[in-house]
Amino acid sequence: MSAEPLVAPNGLLPGLRPNAADSLLRVEEIVKEFVVGGSGFRGGTQVIRAVDGISFDVARGETFGLVGETGCGKSTLGRCIIRLQEPKSGRVVFDGLDVLALDRAEIRRMRRRFQIVFQDPYSSLDPRMSVAGIVEEGLRIHGIGDRAERRQAALEILSIVGLDAEQATRKPHAFSGGQRQRIALARALVLNPELVVLDEPISALDVSIQAQVMNLLRNLQERFSLTYVFIVHDLAVAEYFCDRLAVLYLGGVMELADREAIFNEPLHPYTVALLSAVPIPDPARERRRERIVLRGEVSPSDVVGCRFRPRCPVGRDRDVCRAERPPLRELKPGHWAACHFPGELSVASVKGERPAA
Repeated sequence: MSAEPLVAPNGLLPGLRPNAADSLLRVEEIVKEFVVGGSGFRGGTQVIRAVDGISFDVARGETFGLVGETGCGKSTLGRCIIRLQEPKSGRVVFDGLDVLALDRAEIRRMRRRFQIVFQDPYSSLDPRMSVAGIVEEGLRIHGIGDRAERRQAALEILSIVGLDAEQATRKPHAFSGGQRQRIALARALVLNPELVVLDEPISALDVSIQAQVMNLLRNLQERFSLTYVFIVHDLAVAEYFCDRLAVLYLGGVMELADREAIFNEPLHPYTVALLSAVPIPDPARERRRERIVLRGEVSPSDVVGCRFRPRCPVGRDRDVCRAERPPLRELKPGHWAACHFPGELSVASVKGERPAA
């Protein structure tokens, strides 16, 4: 479904704040498509729109979360932001520069200012290289320092993330998952970036290690004045770690607001459904709560009207949801939702809260 970008009354694209021009990162109407299938497949080729016109801004020092189920487009969007993948259309403005307009040499220089930490700490590190070599590689590519200076910088950043100097000569296979993710963080931070895209950096780790890595990420953010784009599917993690969040579904933003609004007053049924899956550490409330089970999988190309309608407990059988795709609207200051019936599904029942007397 193609349409002209919807512009809010204040002249901004949906999801952008009035002060977005002062943000470190501004994403405007990003679209990314993939062609799947081919002559050997039944039905030929098909175009899948993995990211469908997403806009948001990120302030300096902020942690902005991209939340949603597997396949919602959040990792693809993160890669488009730093041009590991080329979007079909849209703009990514980083500190006033249009990232998508830079040529190959310019984007290579720009990558010193933004880095990414991948989800899998096992496949994202070269098994043939030593830890020091992995961390030094970015410095060598960008021509920073001589050999001794690069080694010293690598040892310093490894110490900051909690690894000893004698471990720098080992290969990645000698480390646990949590240690490997620390190596990946050191590789990203050695270039002193301003923005780091964290692509589910703790989902492949044991629960006991996740808290350690999250605390390390917070400490590093404060120490180096970092801005994070945090990609995550676990809302409990997002509630603890993020300042603002965008809830994604089938390549589009369903809801965007600050942390308190998302977790205390969600307006979109999809957000409420995700919250119903978050465990509550209170046995009495856990027994009272309702769980919303979303059944079925839907392809973006199959949806007419609201993209969430086939699985929505509110609009599944409503004509307006079947016929019209709801725009992303600012329903409260700073709180955006793409729903014809925002707030109709109460969050109190999924949190196990007692109804008001």
